[in-house]
Amino acid sequence: MRVVAGTAGGRRLTGPDGPGLRPTSDRVRESMFNALYSLGAIDGAVVLDLFAGTGALGIEALSRGAERAVFVESSRSAADLVRGNLATCGMEDRSTVVVANGPAWVGADRTEWGLVLLDPPYDFDSWPGLLDSLADGPPESVVVVESDHEVDPGPRWHVESTRRHGSTVVMLMRPKPDANQPTRPTGSHQP
Repeated sequence: MRVVAGTAGGRRLTGPDGPGLRPTSDRVRESMFNALYSLGAIDGAVVLDLFAGTGALGIEALSRGAERAVFVESSRSAADLVRGNLATCGMEDRSTVVVANGPAWVGADRTEWGLVLLDPPYDFDSWPGLLDSLADGPPESVVVVESDHEVDPGPRWHVESTRRHGSTVVMLMRPKPDANQPTRPTGSHQP
C-alpha cells in the first residue's frame, strides 16, 4: 500500500495485520481522488477521515493539497498505525488523530468539514444516523462513502457519482442546500 500521488506520492504505508481487514486498494484510491479532484474537493480542504484504519485516505488527501485532516479511529492500535504512517509522510503537523467511536464523535463535533471520508467495516449498518449527522455541513462539502453496496443516503443528500470497483462501491455526495432549511407546511395561512 502506498500514497498514490501528490507531495508524498510513492511513499509506502504500513498496513494492518489480521483477518477481515481491508484497506482501500491503490487503484480504488486513485479513482476516488481523481473524481474528488474534478469536483474541486481536495485543495485547501479540512478533511475528516472517520474509521481511519491505516489513515491512507486522509493521507492521500493531505498529499494532494488538503489543508489539514482529523483521523478518527476506535482502535488504539489502529490509531498508532495512523500516527506512524503520518510520520512516514511528514504530515504530523497538519493532522490530529483521535481515538473514539466514529459515529458518536462526529455526532458531537461541530466542525464544518470540506471533505469527509467514510470507510467503515463492511458490516456497518448505521448509515442513516451517520449521514444525518453530517447533512448539516456546507453545501459545497463532499462526503465519500465506501462500502460493499450502494448506500441509500436519504433525502438530504445529492449523489454526485457512484462507482463500482469489484466488490467495492464508492459514492460521492453533497448535502442538498435546501435540506438544512426548516420546512414549512404547505397550505397554511397566517392570521
